[in-house]
Amino acid sequence: MNSAAIASLGVFVLTYAVILSGRFSQTLGALVGAVAMVLVGVAFGFYSPQEVAGVIDVDTIWLLAGMMIIVGLLQRTGFFQFAAIKAAKWSRGNSLALFLVLSVASAVLSMFLDNLTTMLTFVPVTFSIAETLGISAVPLLLGEVIAADLGGVFTLIGDPPNVIIGSAARFTFNDFLTHAAPVAFVVLACTLVFLFFSYRKQLRSQIIPKEILQQLDERRVLTNRTAMVQLLAVFAGVILLFVVHGWLHLTPGLAALSGAALAMTILRPKAEVVLESIEWELLIFLLSLFVVVGGLNRSGALPYLARRLSLWGKGSVPLLALLFFWGAGILSLFTSAVPATVVFVPLVHELGAMGVPVHPLWWALVLGIGFAGPATPFATAANIAVFNLSQHGPEPLNYRTWVSRGLPTYLIAGGVGSLLLWLAIRMGWYL
Repeated sequence: MNSAAIASLGVFVLTYAVILSGRFSQTLGALVGAVAMVLVGVAFGFYSPQEVAGVIDVDTIWLLAGMMIIVGLLQRTGFFQFAAIKAAKWSRGNSLALFLVLSVASAVLSMFLDNLTTMLTFVPVTFSIAETLGISAVPLLLGEVIAADLGGVFTLIGDPPNVIIGSAARFTFNDFLTHAAPVAFVVLACTLVFLFFSYRKQLRSQIIPKEILQQLDERRVLTNRTAMVQLLAVFAGVILLFVVHGWLHLTPGLAALSGAALAMTILRPKAEVVLESIEWELLIFLLSLFVVVGGLNRSGALPYLARRLSLWGKGSVPLLALLFFWGAGILSLFTSAVPATVVFVPLVHELGAMGVPVHPLWWALVLGIGFAGPATPFATAANIAVFNLSQHGPEPLNYRTWVSRGLPTYLIAGGVGSLLLWLAIRMGWYL
């Protein structure tokens, strides 16, 4: 590598070290790293401020912002609390059934909403349900967040890494339904079986009086039923646009922004309500990472790493795919999912430019990063939120409790996912 590549790699390593250190917020660390990368790029002549706009995936930002607005407005109607209480009632007083119903509900919602939003609304409701019923909230919370992490793998909009990969690979909503969802379904089923048997003794010992369960009134949590119905209709329309956007020559980001614009036109919320719905910290974090990794690419460091990876894989696409599956997944355990995704995306592009078939590598990233989510409390934004929120509840989660369930879940998901990925490539499904 030349001096420019070494300098950019140094900035990249320092940026991720700051992100990992926890001494500063991840967003601040990424933002400082982005500024440093541009300054180093100008000094060594490989990166200019004018080139920064070209490395940012605008459609990813549009898609995330549009969905944040729609989901934020829907959250204000009480819809998510309504869904959680309904799920609790469907259990009919059986604690094992309650565990499964809440986990499945969390997974299903995370297929269409980001799992962070799902868990931010489920956690307080879960605490309330557990307190009312006199049972432990820990199995319920872990079941929900693990199911949410895996549920996000199913669709293009289920998780920010999917949005980033889908935009970079030009995958459609339907591509995720036909390629990611079947594998994710098998993995989710295996992990729910594991969690069910892990907690069966504890849950069986907890008896829920049915009369207490029936006292929960899901209608009381709805703040605006009319707005909820209207927003669900808009959301359904956006999903339809995702399905047919290729025929209409729309990008997923433009489809999401169209839905957000329609929702705001119908409801006419105050500007501050819309602005509060957008997770600005996540968007700034993502923009900064695009800039950092863009500099790494412009300097020649990423092309160099791609050549080394190609030699390491010895031309074997299944071997490279498994390398990406585990490499990206393990990296996400330390940096969280979004930074790991942003690092690997340009590597795939570079390998594609070298003539390597990249479709299997894209799906390896989707599955590898998605299935790693449950392993630790810090692997995804949803995990971090649940872990932190639980500290204010009656039964705070600790690292050991989480890893005792999350790490075996990851190993099961990784093992099953690796086998299915390898079979899919061999059968030509991912080629």
